Amino acid sequence: MEFNAPAGRNLFDEARVIGKPHTRIDGPLKVSGRAPYAYERHDVAADQLVGYPVVSSIAQGRVTAIDTAAAEASPGVRGVVTTLETGEMPKPFSQNVAPLFGGERIFHYHQALAVVVADTLEQARAAAALVRIDYAPDEGSYDMEARWDALRDDASDPVARVGDFEGAFAAAEVTLDEDYRTPAHSHAMMEPHASIAEWRDGRLTVWTSNQMIAWNRQSLATTLGLDPEDVRVDSPYVGGGFGGKLFLRADAVLASLAARKLGRAVKVALPRPMVINNTTHRAATIQRLRIGANRDGHITAIAHTAVSHTLPGGSGENAVDQTRHFYAGANRLIVNHLAEMHLPEANAMRAPGEASGLMALEIAMDEMAEKLGMDPVEFRAINDVQVHPEDAGRPYSDRNFVACLREGAAAFGWESRNRNPGGRREGDWLIGHGLAGAYRGSPVLASGARIRLTPEGGLIVETDMTDIGTGSYTILAQTAAEVMGLGIDRVEVRLGDSDFPVAAGSGGQFGGPSSTAGVYAACLALRAEIARRIGANDAEALVFADGAVTAGSETRTLAEIAAGEEIAAEDSISFGDFRDAAQVATFGAHFVELAVHALTGEIRLRRMLAACDAGRILNPVTARSQVIGGMVMGVGAAMMEELAPDTGRGFFANHDLAGYEVPVHADIPVQEVIFLDTLDATATPMKAKGIGELGLCGVAAAVANAVYNATGVRLRDYPVTLDKLIDRLPAA
Repeated sequence: MEFNAPAGRNLFDEARVIGKPHTRIDGPLKVSGRAPYAYERHDVAADQLVGYPVVSSIAQGRVTAIDTAAAEASPGVRGVVTTLETGEMPKPFSQNVAPLFGGERIFHYHQALAVVVADTLEQARAAAALVRIDYAPDEGSYDMEARWDALRDDASDPVARVGDFEGAFAAAEVTLDEDYRTPAHSHAMMEPHASIAEWRDGRLTVWTSNQMIAWNRQSLATTLGLDPEDVRVDSPYVGGGFGGKLFLRADAVLASLAARKLGRAVKVALPRPMVINNTTHRAATIQRLRIGANRDGHITAIAHTAVSHTLPGGSGENAVDQTRHFYAGANRLIVNHLAEMHLPEANAMRAPGEASGLMALEIAMDEMAEKLGMDPVEFRAINDVQVHPEDAGRPYSDRNFVACLREGAAAFGWESRNRNPGGRREGDWLIGHGLAGAYRGSPVLASGARIRLTPEGGLIVETDMTDIGTGSYTILAQTAAEVMGLGIDRVEVRLGDSDFPVAAGSGGQFGGPSSTAGVYAACLALRAEIARRIGANDAEALVFADGAVTAGSETRTLAEIAAGEEIAAEDSISFGDFRDAAQVATFGAHFVELAVHALTGEIRLRRMLAACDAGRILNPVTARSQVIGGMVMGVGAAMMEELAPDTGRGFFANHDLAGYEVPVHADIPVQEVIFLDTLDATATPMKAKGIGELGLCGVAAAVANAVYNATGVRLRDYPVTLDKLIDRLPAA
């Protein structure tokens, strides 16, 4: 099925199931411990051995020798696989910058160099400590701050240039020119990267934790020199990913190599320090914002320059992208620099680009509003656009940012906010209010599914789509139930198996809208097959409701049509070029109230509100869960999360969940989410857009703006922590 024109009125506009609140159908499995996560799948392969990684203790250089004798003689050890014996292996995927294993070259700290396999985890871990590695170290580059002075004014290779920014900025009545810093972030998902690998008759099966099954399958085949048809990947439950499990990682490669060598199933999980230094993270950024405006608040010039770090050949963090799309300004300059360094690999993390970019842009917008003496809501509203700021001929498919600001402000009580920074106190606490705008694109990918009508009249949905905690199981079941006229309790959803049709996968806010559209396409194929079987000439004229099909005056149940057999149909959806004529995106506004202790600088959130514009909301329960989860992550980015690089040795020193702090329940107050009742016919046949990353975008800036409002202290260097406030607080 090709989606090649905006959706007209369809069955989703009369929905019984889609758009209605429904708790997660996989929830009982998860809360009872019965959901099969990768490392705990004890039943999928017999006699599983346990591998423990050995990783590099330098960031750059070569391995000259590996001594495994003591490890191999250790109790319970069945074997060791080393990078030297394996030799160089193909890079698995275009998005993987550093090799995952093989050869003598070391590209980053904690690169996998060996795996020790034993009967138990304890035996493997103890023996891994006995492996001795000799190195020939090289010098590396690990300090991005040292690069900034040379890049700050460099606009020689802009991403975009419209009009005469320099002239308009010089002529502007009100201007801002400030630098902002965001640190590197870890995905810090609950479930570490983990895989079980087994070879049977030359075919490899990997039970793993991965967001993108088809990518992972192809990457394994490329790395190991296999035909993709000889690789099966299975990942029905993923304990969080946030982009950290988009690509093949070392756990699956090590498990596969060890299982092949030993002829037994092998499981490997990466310990938390290796999750942080061996896999990927969000790159740190330094950003410069220059904004010029007339006295009436209309932006006349805007420039955003950023630098982020990356391994050679990588893409870093595109922190300038949202500035291209979000606010007006006839004269524009966008510059994105990459500082090639040798820290562990930077790659995608939830809302890549926008999450970091809005941390800077939305503080700058607040600073401009203050310079202009304007309400921050009004300043943003008058600089809203309905066509792309760089291309007046390209409209937004549906943009309701101002409605987010207005409805959010009304629900939050913005009119009663503190209007004098540092001027509202309750006892020892300074009270502040902040807001930020949110922007995130809404891409889609081709996505397929297979639908099986069982002899009993129920449905089985099969697709390699994943559920990383987002609610995929539930919204796909709702989609199938809606299209086929069944209750959601009659639908079973099977996910994450590469033997199923290829779906979009989970990432980039494309998973929900793409995969539901793919299930819709497959259901239409099943409806057509049912029409053929009952002799109906027009499948679109059939009415599917209450587990039955009505053709004219005749009604038959789905079970009667199945007649003791299974009826299956398969299809996928692809998205036509017509979408390129418009900018398809999601929008939001975040509001925060907090208190800062006047003596200690301690920050305590009080309440948060998000107003979101994301097209049709497929399930308000799971969508709200996505948004409040993003808000929590934004609080972490604002107040505590920071990977601290050792700029001498080239690694992140706080590489565990004791040193890398994330929000806990006590940090998060009441959260309210408002969904605008909108539809975007250009987005998908269901008129829905992604929402999994919108909830994060802008939150950190809303917190930072609220801290300024409470204290009068403007911080432009995240995280906003008390040590940066305490000597600048108003007199107690």
